[in-house]
Amino acid sequence: MLTPDSPFFPLDPARVILETRDAIAFFDKYPISEGHTLVVPKLVVIRISELPPEVEAGIWETVRQVREHLEVLYHPEGFNIGVNDGRAAGQTIPHAHVHVIPRYEGDVVDPRGGIRWIIPQKAKYWP
Repeated sequence: MLTPDSPFFPLDPARVILETRDAIAFFDKYPISEGHTLVVPKLVVIRISELPPEVEAGIWETVRQVREHLEVLYHPEGFNIGVNDGRAAGQTIPHAHVHVIPRYEGDVVDPRGGIRWIIPQKAKYWP
């Protein structure tokens, strides 16, 4: 579980879907889509790059496991997987975490460009 020094603490156990040695995965409190999950290292650091390499590798392995779990539960047609790493990138919670966001056909009119829409004027690069 998470320690009191994490901004995600206390965590409702009902939101937890997976826990490993290095990470905990739980449903986002403000989900973008059904199944939106956060993968959070148990070690409290602000940026992903501050994690020891073996813990960072464990985070990405947990992301893979969460994705497999969400495919069985929700049957999404795709995923956005991302990190807001630092204030300039939109990080608002000072504990590194990875978003695993299931995507569904028709959830937006035109999903092309995906995460590129964080800077709308640069998102559309296709004719």
